[in-house]
Amino acid sequence: MNVRFEPSAGLTGELRAPPDKSISHRAALLGAMASYPVRIENYLHAADTTSTLNAVRALGALVEVRPNEVIVRGAGLREARQPEGPIDVGNAGTLMRLLPGWLAAQEGRSFTLDGDASIRRRPVDRVAEPLALMGANVQAAGKRFPPFTIHGARLHSISHELPVASAQVKSCVLLAALAADGATTVGEPARSRDHTERMLMRSGVTIHRNGRHVTVVNADELVLEHVLVPGDPSSAAFMIAAGVLVPGSRLLLRDIGVNWTRTGFIRILQRMQGIVLGELEDETGELLASEPISDLDIAHGQLEGTVVEPEEVPLAIDELPLVALLGCFAEGETIVRGAQELRLKESDRIATVVDGLGGLGAEIEATEDGFVVSGSGGLRGGVIDAHGDHRLAMMGAVAGLASREGVEVIGMEAAEVSYPGFVADLERLC
Repeated sequence: MNVRFEPSAGLTGELRAPPDKSISHRAALLGAMASYPVRIENYLHAADTTSTLNAVRALGALVEVRPNEVIVRGAGLREARQPEGPIDVGNAGTLMRLLPGWLAAQEGRSFTLDGDASIRRRPVDRVAEPLALMGANVQAAGKRFPPFTIHGARLHSISHELPVASAQVKSCVLLAALAADGATTVGEPARSRDHTERMLMRSGVTIHRNGRHVTVVNADELVLEHVLVPGDPSSAAFMIAAGVLVPGSRLLLRDIGVNWTRTGFIRILQRMQGIVLGELEDETGELLASEPISDLDIAHGQLEGTVVEPEEVPLAIDELPLVALLGCFAEGETIVRGAQELRLKESDRIATVVDGLGGLGAEIEATEDGFVVSGSGGLRGGVIDAHGDHRLAMMGAVAGLASREGVEVIGMEAAEVSYPGFVADLERLC
């Protein structure tokens, strides 16, 4: 589906962003692992999170979808059912990397995970390695890609340092640690999002954070009664960027999750002199169980270029394409470093963002681990291909609103993966 987005005179109004995708995935998975029913309020109903519900059903959980909540009656921490065929993860990278943590502890049972053409290009070796150290066996196509099979085993605890900060890989190991003997510690070179840790704490798990290291003690069961899913800051980021870029804009975004590990993009934008006001969570070394929520007030502003350093990347990984877009309108250079992880997303997001924005008139160059944007006062416009990547599709839409001539997005349907109704929300605000 091709959709054209014309230049806008300004975006105004209030909006509730869709529910948080990361938290929805985790709530459904922990619900499937729990001993008692879990009520998930404001669950995201999108392609990726529907794949997660279908996966836990295949593994023996009972799922009841109600108007504003989902009830998951779990199979249990060590009682996942072995399905007859492969589990289809669709395009959900989070599901593909978190689910093996649970399945690795299912002794004597094997589980095959597969997905669409995009997911088959996304590596799983960084998940397979720590699980193998814990005693599980993961067999992947070409030793690296889906489809892959997890052979469950009796797991033992490990102390493991991740070479690259990744909330998905970290979460996989922490989920496996629940059924291992003793305590497992995972370290990262930089902090990544911590929704899994917070949810485990609310589930009664003994878990500690010490700087960049998290330690989990094995558990007999999980008890997680209720999860309220806040608005997704990664989805809201596209509306935030539109409000900042389009002259005459003033937006109010309601009930957005402002967990410190998810607001890296907002902090970068504020450093660029973007106008984003709200009660953001402060950085703390203490592990908290709650997910903070705030309204965000957005207004158009004149931007300045900035440098995004490697330690900031894990806290803004999904929004970095928007940083490139903002850099096109900012004064001076905008540089992103240490973001090689972008090459392993739904598309090679360094290549597709640089090619896409370049085709719209941007002065942008790719580097091995990021990009350099020279602010040119805006974008001409033109055509951009989403390449099946939901974030690239939404970036193209925002670019169209802020451009001089408008932008046609090829493959706009990709936005449905994380933000159903995105085009309708934009039209309403315009």
